[in-house]
Amino acid sequence: MRFMETAELASRIRAGERAAVALACRRIDERRPGYRELLASLSPSTGRARILGITGSPGAGKSTLATALVGKLRARGERVGVVAVDPTSPFSGGALLGDRIRMQQHGGDPEVFVRSLASRGALGGLSETTADVVRVLDAWGANSVVVETMGVGQGEIDVLGVAHTVIVVVAPGMGDDIQANKAGILEIADVLVVNKADRPGADAAEQALRAALDLAPRRDPQEPAKNIVRTVATTGEGVDALLAAIDAHGAWLQSTQAGASARVERARRAARTRLGAALLELCVSELGSTWSETVERVVTRELDATEAAAVLREALRARGR
Repeated sequence: MRFMETAELASRIRAGERAAVALACRRIDERRPGYRELLASLSPSTGRARILGITGSPGAGKSTLATALVGKLRARGERVGVVAVDPTSPFSGGALLGDRIRMQQHGGDPEVFVRSLASRGALGGLSETTADVVRVLDAWGANSVVVETMGVGQGEIDVLGVAHTVIVVVAPGMGDDIQANKAGILEIADVLVVNKADRPGADAAEQALRAALDLAPRRDPQEPAKNIVRTVATTGEGVDALLAAIDAHGAWLQSTQAGASARVERARRAARTRLGAALLELCVSELGSTWSETVERVVTRELDATEAAAVLREALRARGR
């Protein structure tokens, strides 16, 4: 596709053109020239989509559950975006799984747009560009955007900075019920799912989660009790109940004072995440070779990270004089 100027590309995205969305996602994910201007142009058209984060350990069935959930959302007429974060290929640097083998049953649906992103070493379950790609799908007119994290375990909390409702998926027999308590997943979850509930151990997994919830402090005393839903994503069993739990959490966010406060706090978290990433990117660009040289001095233990940060700060100050 020919190069599009920012204004034209933004206009076509708002008009619902899928080719424009694909081009924008690539431009933004690869940080090509003009991506900042594009995001700024799209910003007034964002803030309408409901963002659903799906996280959990590898093998819990997140992708299959996301596919089933998209089907339910489409059945009630929603336009749906999907952002799936995959491990990075050691050869191409791209998403290891990719769009080709995800959401195949929705591949021909013009009202579903799926984008896979490479993690590129990010440790929090999302790539650095996830929030920006979500904004493109929001501007495209998606009613809901499903963000599926890579599945990295204990560090996977970045989804809190993107999603309105966080769904944590566990599976029986994988130790996820215990791991969830250790990793603080109970704190980030709005809805808990015991997937593969037709397998032995599903009852024990649910009971362990309920016991942990009884002991875990709530983020807000007025927050409703967390739902635990049992699903078999391969057959669709329990997905209606999951969507009902998601809707209930969304209604709480929209209709109660406590929910509004939680929504504002998540918006602050999202803003901090975006600002931090943008600031780092700008600083790295401004520092030029000083950045890579300082990284090497940390690698060789000539400097520790704190000393290196002070060196970089002084270099930025010197450039501002």
